[in-house]
Amino acid sequence: MTKRKIAVILAVVVLAGAAAGGLRIWRDNRSLSAAAAVTDWGVSYQKQGATPVGNASAEYLRQFDSWYCGCAEDKVIYLTFDAGYENGFTPTILDVLAAHDAPAAFFIVGNYIKTSPELVRRMVTEGHIVGNHTETHSDMSRITDLESFKAELEKLEADFSATTGTELPKYYRPPQGKFSEANLKNAKQLGYKTIFWSLAYVDWYVDNQPTKEQAFEKLIPRVHPGAVVLLHSTSKTNAEILDALLTRWEEEGYRFGSLDELTGGDAAAEPSNETASLPSGGTSAPLSGEAQGDEDGQ
Repeated sequence: MTKRKIAVILAVVVLAGAAAGGLRIWRDNRSLSAAAAVTDWGVSYQKQGATPVGNASAEYLRQFDSWYCGCAEDKVIYLTFDAGYENGFTPTILDVLAAHDAPAAFFIVGNYIKTSPELVRRMVTEGHIVGNHTETHSDMSRITDLESFKAELEKLEADFSATTGTELPKYYRPPQGKFSEANLKNAKQLGYKTIFWSLAYVDWYVDNQPTKEQAFEKLIPRVHPGAVVLLHSTSKTNAEILDALLTRWEEEGYRFGSLDELTGGDAAAEPSNETASLPSGGTSAPLSGEAQGDEDGQ
């Protein structure tokens, strides 16, 4: 082989190595960019009675003390309500929960504490969890630094303690379901467990409420073992159907568990292999399905 051919071969090898290195750098940069990207929480219902596929896998979320569902082997439902403001229906909701001996979690904002302190105290007295939905219901995915994130949560903690004389349980739900990996890390660093959901429907438009029949069409076939149900306490329909809904689920063999059970007991096991893992950057585009994200208090 001539010296010229050897030189040509060496040049090709060097160029190939440089190209491969450049590709690796591009991929790494893309992963870093994806890790900082915003994800709107969403699920896709692919099989009746089965855990829906989330746009973040249960395994991925768990590393940040985050959940969207429980164990797929246990017929347990975890009831949660988002309360952006009081619309007159929470007393009825609390009455129904008491009648069914069903624990629930209410994710509230600062305005709710200020306008409805008696209902917040009743939630605590009757054994429900009150969670942190932030002080101002801001888009938390836009907040990247820990101190600003912390301020939104700690203000609500202070308001809650002043109102109830107790400490706020460390459960956090991102407003509108908007989150980033940085948010999940910040919440975990502050001792919070982030709670998403696996079952929800469009119930938050107070001037365009679904009929009872429409609500049941969404909520009955999509329930599944380990479901974390999100309902809005501002919904007139939810208040009207709740007793019948819980009765129906009980007739199907379900019981109601608390978030303490979900995050600390056997129900925290991996739900199934039907969850979607995130790409290397830690985010994904929202999946199709009506329960992509939600907006409280609108």
